[in-house]
Amino acid sequence: MKKTRAPTRVGVMTGGGDSSAINDCLGAIARQAALERIEVVGFRRGWAGVMEGDCMELRPDTVDPHTYTGGTLLHTSRTNLFKIEGGPERAFENFERLGLDGLIAIGGDDTLGVAHKLCGKGFKAVGIPQTIDNDVGETDYSLGFDTAVEIATQSIRRLHTTNFSHQADMLVEVMGRDAGWIALYAGLTGGAHYICVPESPLDLDDLAAHLKHRREAGKAYSLVCVSEGVELKAGNDTAGRMKVAGEADTFGHAKPGGVTYSMVDELRQRLGDKPRNVVLSYLVRSGPPSAFDALLGMRMGMEAVALLAAGKFDYMVASRGGDIVAVELEKALARSRTVPVELYQRAQRLVMVI
Repeated sequence: MKKTRAPTRVGVMTGGGDSSAINDCLGAIARQAALERIEVVGFRRGWAGVMEGDCMELRPDTVDPHTYTGGTLLHTSRTNLFKIEGGPERAFENFERLGLDGLIAIGGDDTLGVAHKLCGKGFKAVGIPQTIDNDVGETDYSLGFDTAVEIATQSIRRLHTTNFSHQADMLVEVMGRDAGWIALYAGLTGGAHYICVPESPLDLDDLAAHLKHRREAGKAYSLVCVSEGVELKAGNDTAGRMKVAGEADTFGHAKPGGVTYSMVDELRQRLGDKPRNVVLSYLVRSGPPSAFDALLGMRMGMEAVALLAAGKFDYMVASRGGDIVAVELEKALARSRTVPVELYQRAQRLVMVI
C-alpha cells in the first residue's frame, strides 16, 4: 500500500460573503499547521487570488492581530473560476508553482462548489462551510451563522421600545437569500409577531389581517421579521414582484435585499397606513464573533489541517451533533440546508399568539 507523503506546504482561501468567524478559523489553521511543521500560504480575494497567485505567508504571528475580529484578513470575492477562460488551468499552475500539497477552501456552496469541481480534475482541496445563511448541506452549523443570529436578535429586541413608543408597526429585514434560518431564529428569540422566510411564500393578505387583528386586540405595535429572499404566494395581486434583486454575480445569483421597501407600500394599501422598515443587511455579519462561532471556527480549522495531513481530499468538515466530522463535498453540495416547512409553520403559530 502506497504511503501518503506528509504535506509540508498548504494553501487557504476565503470566498463569497464574509462572516465574523473566519479569522479565528485562519488562526487555528496557522497554529495547527505550525505544530505539524507545515507552511501555510494564504490566497487573497478568494478564487481570484488562487487564479492570479496573489498570496502571502500565513503564520500565527500574522494572524494574531486579526484574531477575534470579524471579516477575513485574506479579503474575499465572488469569483467563479469556471466562468473565466483558463481560470482552472491558472489555479493549477499556481498550485504547482507554489509547491502546495493541498488547499483549504472556506466559504459557502459556491466557493465549495468550485473546490469540488477542481478536485474532479485532480486538484487537492478540502472545504470549511462558512455562510451566515447556514444553508450548506450536511452540517448543523456553518461559520458565521450564530453571530448573525445574535446580532439580528439584539437588533430586533432593541426595536421593540421605539415601536411601542410610537405605536408603529415595523418590518425588520435580515439576510437569507434562499434559506430563512436567520429570520426564523432571530424572529423567535427577538420577539417578532410574524416571520417571513423564503421556504414559505408570503401571503400579504394574511400578514395584513394579523397586523389588523393585533391592533383590534389593543396591541400598541407589531414587529415582523423578514428574510430578504421572501417571495409572494401565488394568487396575490403582486405575486412575483416582491423579490428585489441586483445584477447577477458569476455564479448566477441576483443580489437580493430591500424587499421590505416594497412590502410596506403593499401593506399601506391594505391597512391604511405605512409600517416602518429597517434593513439590517451587512450589519448581521459584521464585528467580532460569538464564542460559539469562534470555537467552531477553531475546531473546523484544526480538522481541515488534519484532513490534508491524511491526504483526504474532496471532503468538507462539518458540525454534527456537537462533533466535527468529515463529509464528502459532493454529498454536502447535493442539497442546500433550508428551513423545513413544518418547523416554520410551528414557529409561526407560536409567534402569532396574542
